[in-house]
This record gives sequence, C-alpha cells and structure tokens, in this order.
Amino acid sequence: MAKVTFLTDICKGCGLCVSACPKGIIALASDKINKKGHSPAEITDQEKCIGCAFCATMCPDCVITVER
Repeated sequence: MAKVTFLTDICKGCGLCVSACPKGIIALASDKINKKGHSPAEITDQEKCIGCAFCATMCPDCVITVER
C-alpha cells in the first residue's frame, strides 16, 4: 500500500492533483483553511491509493510525497 502526504501549509488548492488521481481519492478540504488562506488537498481513502504518483507529478508546488 502506498502512502501519500501533503504539505498542507503551502498547498494553494489549485486542484490539479484532484483531477490527476485515477482513483478519485484526492479532494480539496471543505472544512480546513491553511496559512495561505486556501483549502488544501487531502486524501480521502489512503487504502485505495495505488502509488501511481500522478498527483505528485501534477503538483506545481511539489507539496505531495508518495511513498510505496
């Protein structure tokens, strides 16, 4: 199982990772705001992650780490 982590304090909530995820398990937080005033991305179901790292590849700010 892969592990995905986000540096939520610097995420600008652009949503590119959300659209890149083939499993649809990344979403922008609806109940959190980071230090920059954005809703950061978060993983909704860690166990469904296949470790493809498409989300990390799409992130323009390199806030996503995928460990296999």
